Amino acid sequence: MKQFILGAVIACGLAAPALADDALKAAIANTARTPANVARDAARHPYETLTFFGIQPNMTVVELAPGGGWYTEILGPYLRKDGKLIAAGSTPGSATENVRKAAARFQDRLNAVPASYDKVVLGAFEPNNNVYSYAPKGSADMVLTFRNIHNWIGNGDASLKMLFASVYDTLKPGGVFGVVEHRLPAGMKQDDKASSGYVHEAYVIKLAESAGFKLAARSEINANPKDKADHENGVWALPPTYTNKDKDRAKYQAIGESDRMTLKFVKP
Repeated sequence: MKQFILGAVIACGLAAPALADDALKAAIANTARTPANVARDAARHPYETLTFFGIQPNMTVVELAPGGGWYTEILGPYLRKDGKLIAAGSTPGSATENVRKAAARFQDRLNAVPASYDKVVLGAFEPNNNVYSYAPKGSADMVLTFRNIHNWIGNGDASLKMLFASVYDTLKPGGVFGVVEHRLPAGMKQDDKASSGYVHEAYVIKLAESAGFKLAARSEINANPKDKADHENGVWALPPTYTNKDKDRAKYQAIGESDRMTLKFVKP
């Protein structure tokens, strides 16, 4: 209940007391983290973001589509002792060869630092194949996804509905679904595949509420007013990708990483 009240205060635009989490600070300061990942802390605000979602070290947390493991490097050691992290992504048992190979690469990364990541569990999450068997129903305290929803939109409405339903079913009553995503200004058109990488905040909220979630709070922790979301080749023009290479690189460097929504949903 305390976490929900905190989120509601933030949602109303009032100042809320900070709850210090020394274990989370220690996980972020973990020397096992990749230096290139640490360099992005100033743009990704991991402490503020995870604190906003209300994470606690004894939770069962699912990270959807962890990619290269940027947040896994923090969540793994943070939850290692008293909680549980399920990295829901590429799995060794996939029917798709490329997925199996990606799972092997991710597992190799975890195996390289057992003192931090030996208790991370891999869960089967393949939106392209409609595979969502990453955790038992009603087992998770929190599900998190960072800059992934734009990748799933092109799979179509039926697939999105199934995906969000899987998140809802996985969470315990009162569980939190935390979302960070590249934000498309409301006045700009979002195509049916979100091909720019940017998504309307109202669209994400609608997806979650249609699955049964309630919006508990939103935050501007990861906002960037310099980003107008109008770049050639979309969000990937910005750092760290710089997909346009040297073209307008100084301009994109001055903008920095993308403007992002940060949304906290709760399962009633």
